[in-house]
Amino acid sequence: MPHGERVLDDQVVLLDASGSASGTLAKSAVHTTTTPLHLAFSCYLVDPDGRVLLTCRAETKLTWPGVWTNSCCGHPRPGEAQRDAVRRGVRHELGMTVRSPELLLPGYRYIARMANGIVENEMCPVWRCVAEEKPRPNPAETSAFVWVPWEDLLRRAGQPDSDLSPWCRDQLRLLRDLGSDPLCWPTASFEDLPPAARAAI
Repeated sequence: MPHGERVLDDQVVLLDASGSASGTLAKSAVHTTTTPLHLAFSCYLVDPDGRVLLTCRAETKLTWPGVWTNSCCGHPRPGEAQRDAVRRGVRHELGMTVRSPELLLPGYRYIARMANGIVENEMCPVWRCVAEEKPRPNPAETSAFVWVPWEDLLRRAGQPDSDLSPWCRDQLRLLRDLGSDPLCWPTASFEDLPPAARAAI
């Protein structure tokens, strides 16, 4: 199957303030106006020319429907290693196989609120994968995609009326400090991941 297997209602790992696991909750119940802190990941796919894959979230998504964002986002299942979660997420959302996700921003954390009050509240390590095949998006997750040169992406993120998700704009600001070539960004230590993410390596 091109988009992998997805459990109907995955469990999300809840976190305490230190980033240690404090329980689980069904994904369908976690995103509300009082979303608890939980574990996630963000991934940026980079092609051999150094372009970054942007995706548009499906209109049926609960959070930020129809908004352009980074290549793939998701939630590790309880006991699942972050790298395995990244591979699963990319396969499910984009129909692509990636071999070696590389950790870039292990301690990334954000809160964002939609106009309707729904909140994202995540410890969300950021990863890079080198794309070796073309995207085949799952329409339930991704409605469109585009490959964007890095400097163009930075300009897009910096516009006052940027159409990118709030976490993507924030992550791009941090990734900019890693250098001008996404293929050469230095990787980070797994020791700097939240404890709940380290426990499943």
